[in-house]
Amino acid sequence: MYLRITERRNRDGFTVAYYALAENVWNAQAKRSEAQVIHNFGRADQLDKAALQRRIASIQCVIAADAVDALPTSGKASLPDIATDAVFELGVVLAARGLWEELGIGEAIRTRLMRAQLSAPHEMALFAMAAQRLDDPGSKLSCATRWLPDIAWLPEADNLAVDQLYRALDFLAVWSDEIERDVFLHSADLFRLDVDLIFYDTTAYFEIDEPDEHCELWAGKLFAPLRQRGHNKEGRDNQPQVIIAMAVTRDGMPVRSWARLAKVPPASAGGMPDEGLPGNTADVATVARIKQDLHAWRLGRCLFVGDAGMYSADNLVELSRGLGRYVLAVPMRRLKDVETEVLTRPGRYRKVADNLEVKEVWVGDGERRKRYVLCFNPAEAAQQRAHRAQVLAELAAELTLLDERHEDHPKAACALMASRRYGRYLSMDRHARPKLDAAKVKAVEKFDGKWVVITNDETLTAEDVALAYKGGAIIESCFRRMKQTGLEVRPMFHWAPRRIEAHVKLCVLALQVQRTAEIRTGLSWARIAHLLGTLQAVRYVAERQTIVQRTKIGPELAGLLKTLGISAPKQVMAMSEATDSPATS
Repeated sequence: MYLRITERRNRDGFTVAYYALAENVWNAQAKRSEAQVIHNFGRADQLDKAALQRRIASIQCVIAADAVDALPTSGKASLPDIATDAVFELGVVLAARGLWEELGIGEAIRTRLMRAQLSAPHEMALFAMAAQRLDDPGSKLSCATRWLPDIAWLPEADNLAVDQLYRALDFLAVWSDEIERDVFLHSADLFRLDVDLIFYDTTAYFEIDEPDEHCELWAGKLFAPLRQRGHNKEGRDNQPQVIIAMAVTRDGMPVRSWARLAKVPPASAGGMPDEGLPGNTADVATVARIKQDLHAWRLGRCLFVGDAGMYSADNLVELSRGLGRYVLAVPMRRLKDVETEVLTRPGRYRKVADNLEVKEVWVGDGERRKRYVLCFNPAEAAQQRAHRAQVLAELAAELTLLDERHEDHPKAACALMASRRYGRYLSMDRHARPKLDAAKVKAVEKFDGKWVVITNDETLTAEDVALAYKGGAIIESCFRRMKQTGLEVRPMFHWAPRRIEAHVKLCVLALQVQRTAEIRTGLSWARIAHLLGTLQAVRYVAERQTIVQRTKIGPELAGLLKTLGISAPKQVMAMSEATDSPATS
């Protein structure tokens, strides 16, 4: 028996619910189970719920007592048999679906499907692949054969085959630029994103044995070969790879991504492949085209934020020509201006945040003058001083042991001089033996808690420059999530250029969902996913019915769903007749 809820819409438009006690009775002639009402409780809004709860409590007491009494004699309680069939992940899929629609991703994809007059389930296929990256990243084959049927509760995508996932990727490769634009404009208005400063950076992906050689024609578009040999930022040079670029807001919301740059072919060419970002593309070689693409979206200023590895005279010239405005970290120990002019320039620091103070320094005159911003972190400086004191204490002990050996040139002396930990504080005495150099120690002290950035944007205050550089760390975090943790854009199980690009775009869509959840809750995605993981869908068979029921939603999970703007699902999510006949069940 169970509580049956029926609803009826009145003429005035209001819906009225009725409660009844019912049970399923097997109809041998019709060969199906039918609901039979045992008792009507009446309208739900007029029901004495307190009295009903008292009846339920009394019935439970009787059943519990009978079950306990029956155990010693019969060996089983007088409760219906329940056979658990499967347990599915529900929380991540539920939250991802709600944010997917709120960001306008689903609507943007469906609009392009209507324009292309396609009826294939590409939108659901793309969502399934994006949700998999948020929950349990894997290949498209594992998505179709393992994740969808066995792990995630997504009944709308139950029948998707792996070839349908690949067709959806092909669709995304053709329409990704327009979809990305719609999603950004929608989310910028929805979340009131600060788009005055857009941060841009590049990274390298996808190592294989041999580079690509041929273009690919698909849906009237030529895709250039992407995987070319080049410098890998992770230290593996001269291996085929793809350069991926991404622009984000200072809130960490991805704006746009590139695995290739669209190029309009000359009228006389008849058809040229799209200009890509092959593996041998330098960072500065991409910025001019990036600026044009972002300008077409009518965004705010696009600020190139880079680390010290980007600093060189040639790069500064290229950045000025292409992107216009930049903020770059300066390699302090390799640049003479920093050691002789910036670090020694008198002047007071201005406090920007709890652990950030800044000082502006101009070096040179006229058009060649350079604007540096010296940043100081007192907490980091104290930590570095404490670390250096420990290292110097260890070094003093090593030098004492070395002196006690009374050897002319022991191997330990060479090891100390070559050590990355101790060598910077040592010099040779007149006997060619290592000694502590006080001048070197003092020189190192000048760098405690400090870093220097250079910019050509005179409209930004020194505080804005420092915060812009620190804000640039958000794009490094985005790339780190895509490469190493969370979304795992690698390894790519694709060879065609169009599918490599579509795979990257799909990961960026998943990253937008992830960052939306983090911005709203103030929590990391790891914590959000952990809480969402407690919400599951359990499929079981009871009373000849196959029932799918969600697990209990605790207070912490309920608060998270409310913050995300996600409605909790009904307790009983699906019910159907069991496949087994009553005789065999």
